[in-house]
Amino acid sequence: MYRYVLFDLDGTLTDPQEGITACVQHALAAFGISEAADQLTHFIGPPLHRSFMECYGFTDAEATEAVRVYRERFGTLGIFENRVYEGVPELLEELADAGIVTGVATSKPEPYAVRILEHFDLARHFDVVAGSNMDGSRTDKGDVICEALTRLGQPSKREVIMVGDRKHDVEGARREGIDAIAVSWGYAPEGELEAAAPAFLASTLSDLHDLLLHSNGCSKDKGEQSSI
Repeated sequence: MYRYVLFDLDGTLTDPQEGITACVQHALAAFGISEAADQLTHFIGPPLHRSFMECYGFTDAEATEAVRVYRERFGTLGIFENRVYEGVPELLEELADAGIVTGVATSKPEPYAVRILEHFDLARHFDVVAGSNMDGSRTDKGDVICEALTRLGQPSKREVIMVGDRKHDVEGARREGIDAIAVSWGYAPEGELEAAAPAFLASTLSDLHDLLLHSNGCSKDKGEQSSI
């Protein structure tokens, strides 16, 4: 059984669709671009700066300005246009009761992540909360995971697993030498998670519960992908 569990935030612990898409709309409008909210869910998970460049061909300077405008709305309204997935608090309580150390590793700016977790009374469940910096540094998920592991005192990587809903979570975990569980209730496009080849795939929170709290779910050989 893994003794340390790192969780992504957006799309894994909470559903931030309303707030993030509305704030992306706000940022795009500053550039004369109009998009329907349901066409912007691909912004949930990856670093914002990268998404503006990749999805709209923004220059580095334009993407930086888009992130600034995004934060104008997110810091006051969008941050709490969010909801905790049903069953998450109970899962975190059970992990604590089992003696498992938990942390958050998110590409979201750390101050925002802390505010969200505190607002929804989730912060008390986590030993560390690692995120990106407000200046745009440490946005790569591998760098965020590395920071979380440092704050946890560099535990044995065989005892740590990352839980997330996008390929970036799986790839970042792999870069740092830890396993990953990909959860399918988030915002990954069809086929993304399977292509990323996580150690485990979880379709429901009940599946995730079984993987994290029952040793038979986590006893497979390394490199053999398993679904539950």
